[in-house]
Amino acid sequence: MPSRRYADGEVVMGRWPGSVLYYEVQVTSYDDVAHLYTVKYKDGTELALKESDIRSQSSFKHRKSQSSSSSPSRRSTSRSRSRSPGRPGRGRRRSTSQSREHKDDKKKTIQETSLALPAVLILFKPSENNTKRYNGEPENTEKNDTSCIILEQKLKPDVEVKHFEQYSLRSRKDEKKKEEIYSEKKIFTALKTIEKAPSKTKELEFGGRIGTFMLMFLLPATVLYLLLMCKQDDPSLLNFPPLPALESLWETRVFGVYLLWFFLQALFYLLPIGKVVEGLPLSNGKKLQYRINGFYAFIFTTAAIGILLYFQFELHYLYDHFIQFAVSAAAFSLALSIYLYVRSLKAPEEELAPSGNSGYFIYDFFIGHELNPRIGSFDLKYFCELRPGLIGWVVINLAMLLAEMKIHNLSMPSLSMILVNSFQLLYVVDALWNEEAVLTTMDITHDGFGFMLAFGDLVWVPFVYSLQAFYLVGHPTVISWPVAAAITVMNCIGYYIFRSANSQKNNFRRNPADPKLANLKFIPTATGKGLLVTGWWGFVRHPNYLGDIIMALAWSLPCGFNHILPYFYVIYFICLLVHREARDEHHCKQKYGLAWERYCQRVPYRIFPYIY
Repeated sequence: MPSRRYADGEVVMGRWPGSVLYYEVQVTSYDDVAHLYTVKYKDGTELALKESDIRSQSSFKHRKSQSSSSSPSRRSTSRSRSRSPGRPGRGRRRSTSQSREHKDDKKKTIQETSLALPAVLILFKPSENNTKRYNGEPENTEKNDTSCIILEQKLKPDVEVKHFEQYSLRSRKDEKKKEEIYSEKKIFTALKTIEKAPSKTKELEFGGRIGTFMLMFLLPATVLYLLLMCKQDDPSLLNFPPLPALESLWETRVFGVYLLWFFLQALFYLLPIGKVVEGLPLSNGKKLQYRINGFYAFIFTTAAIGILLYFQFELHYLYDHFIQFAVSAAAFSLALSIYLYVRSLKAPEEELAPSGNSGYFIYDFFIGHELNPRIGSFDLKYFCELRPGLIGWVVINLAMLLAEMKIHNLSMPSLSMILVNSFQLLYVVDALWNEEAVLTTMDITHDGFGFMLAFGDLVWVPFVYSLQAFYLVGHPTVISWPVAAAITVMNCIGYYIFRSANSQKNNFRRNPADPKLANLKFIPTATGKGLLVTGWWGFVRHPNYLGDIIMALAWSLPCGFNHILPYFYVIYFICLLVHREARDEHHCKQKYGLAWERYCQRVPYRIFPYIY
């Protein structure tokens, strides 16, 4: 087994992946299994490099001094530019041995130049954060900084040219221009195909292996506890519900209905309607394609439910077997998670999730080992993110509304139930209408698809997010019209913040040069992206989370204040978003380096202005 050459903390020269450029980096760690060094650039960017891509500073400086010296080969090359390369000097004739030495000198010059140039280009790293350059906000929109690329193109010779034309009908000026153009294309192509070497997940989240193992039992137990509590006449926290018999939690017919629902949504997903868009670039530079037809699936589902109601299908069957449906969904999500992990063992290294590649079975099973598992063009994670759970949430709410009317003999649903259904319907329709925006979320771009997302999408979202409607069936709450109006205003404010902030971010990510976004200011980063410091994103770092929390509170208020159970959602949601904000903070600090520190100084509040 090869021994390690560079120690932690050592400052060396690292080659930028996909290019010929070397920069000063510091070794932070070494992976004994993959034999990769994790190095940190001056702007805070961290990459995993092979040992062959790292050189010591002393050897690098030595080569630089050689190439910059006035060697005989460089002098002979400079003289040859004043006359045709095939014409000997006046008054003397070039011998065969001299011609051979001249060719060897040219090759040596090119080799020395190719080694010396990257050291010079350290000063011109593309898109590097330069705090001295940006004392205020830049007035330009987000663009790739091509000035440094042009400078590299002018300095760097075409190191790939192996044969020199000794006799040419073109002038030396035309030949030089041709070589510069060719060199520019080579460098630009290399910079566009920069890849990040895959590495193991080193920082474990959610309490590591022990924490994720406990969560796999705690999450299903929490869902079961909440649903059993809502069934009680007194759903106070101290009144623990009795455990039901195991045979009462499972019914094969219910599981069959759930499978029918899941595969019906899969059929809607496969319909060739809706536009096809590309997601964000992956670590290998590729972009996956996604069909945007979630809103059409919602319309087809609405039509199917309408047909069932027309033929007098009892939709409150869902309310009567609600816990059994939750257990069926949990069993299906567990089976799906096992399938996802087994198939991920054969997935290529570049297709693994950066957050779920730790090498520990429990952790990777929970987080998700593969980033974008697909069966042909069917993206499993993207499908589960919005379709079965989110649309199912609306269907469950409707079933609870009909169950309330039947149980309490109402000619129309209560005002509280109408508010809950309306607010949450707006939220779901908005998510499906803006389906393309989910492609930029952490769930799609960073987290793998494992038990965490499978259980969250298929069980937690439809059966916990509908807790208010389920609660109102057994515990009706009467509210006045002025109170209902105030709650509606609160929900509208939260929705406005949520939607406008997300639209601002998504539009900027998709097309930062859009003239409509010319008024937005941002801090450029080493990745080529910009961090918005005006608009909602200059108010707090996560304005979309702020809008989400305001809406969550508006959904719970129609349930009154007799019990804290319907407020579980807003309490949980605050904890979830604070934790997710901490994950975002850590991820962005590693990704953007000094630019993120400047952004945090400019926007000090995370979610709640002047509070947190």
